[in-house]
Amino acid sequence: MVLALKLPAAQASEPGISPRAILIGQSAPFSSASSGIAKRFRQGAHDALNEVNAHGGVHGRQIVMIYRDDAYEPEKARNNTETFLKKDNVFTLFGYWGTATTQAALPLIAKANTPLIAPTTGAQLLRKPFNKLIFNVRASYHEEMEVLVKHLVRFGKDAIAIVYQNDSFGLDALEGARAALQRLGLKPIITVPVDRNSSDTDEAVRQLALSKPKGVLILTAYPPIPSLIRKLRERGSSAQIMTHSNSNAQNLPPDLRHSIGVSQIVPYPWNARIDLIRDYQSAIRSQKKQPTYDFASLEGYIAARVLIQALDRSGPNPTRAGLIKSLESMQEIDLGDYKLKFSDNNHNGSDFVQLTFLMGEKGAFIH
Repeated sequence: MVLALKLPAAQASEPGISPRAILIGQSAPFSSASSGIAKRFRQGAHDALNEVNAHGGVHGRQIVMIYRDDAYEPEKARNNTETFLKKDNVFTLFGYWGTATTQAALPLIAKANTPLIAPTTGAQLLRKPFNKLIFNVRASYHEEMEVLVKHLVRFGKDAIAIVYQNDSFGLDALEGARAALQRLGLKPIITVPVDRNSSDTDEAVRQLALSKPKGVLILTAYPPIPSLIRKLRERGSSAQIMTHSNSNAQNLPPDLRHSIGVSQIVPYPWNARIDLIRDYQSAIRSQKKQPTYDFASLEGYIAARVLIQALDRSGPNPTRAGLIKSLESMQEIDLGDYKLKFSDNNHNGSDFVQLTFLMGEKGAFIH
């Protein structure tokens, strides 16, 4: 980053572009209770970028990431975005984490007419109405809710309680869950809000336990999840607990990991029969003596691969407008047995969702 920023600004025809570097900005919660999943996404993207940079970069330029911590707080995300656009002069934004945090940045993104690639949120507000500047690589929360709800109902867990984060993320996921239940002629038996970044769950658990659910959907970020599960079990509830891809569930304490259902929006990271996974694992092994694999770093790896292809298609003289056109021209992106697609009226690259279960003290996923 230091090398890139020392290059003469006059050489760049577009913000964030110099003869030797392309500057990209990412705001994410690198210090909050949700930092684990954000850091793993960052690492996966970093592994992909290291590979291309080691071979000369894109059209002779290194891709240089600038990371700023927003602690999962919308105001900090907005401030980070302002710094990226006015001080750092990044070319594009990438991998913003969280719904409310990304939402806070949207007015600045629109004003600067700067693309945001691969936000790690499945919220509808980044999909409807159509936004020319937003390119979603992951499936939506509504698509995740469909998979979670169908599984519960299929196995007789149709008395479903929902605990949701009381912000734009939780309300979006709640809407998706309600819609999925409605399509099956059902309603949640209770819906209970909790605050963002809070582990105060006593009242929520009391209401959940009184409703005697057969299944519980936890639609929050990480902080309340361990407390919710532990206190529900202490009250004798045997309800099947399900949560979503951004829950950071693998960080649960060992005694809480048994049979927790988790929807995922990327393939199984340990399935080396898939070409994409072989490439992902190879990239990690080439850079680490003790490689580890997980869903969040795979999402980061996939997102960075999409970014790299888009920059490559933008040619030796990239512009933000050209980057948008390049992404929209990627009507079938084959990353190796895993395909995405964009167009000039559809910026939702993937609808892939699979169900996994977290099992055992070591936190292994099965699917």
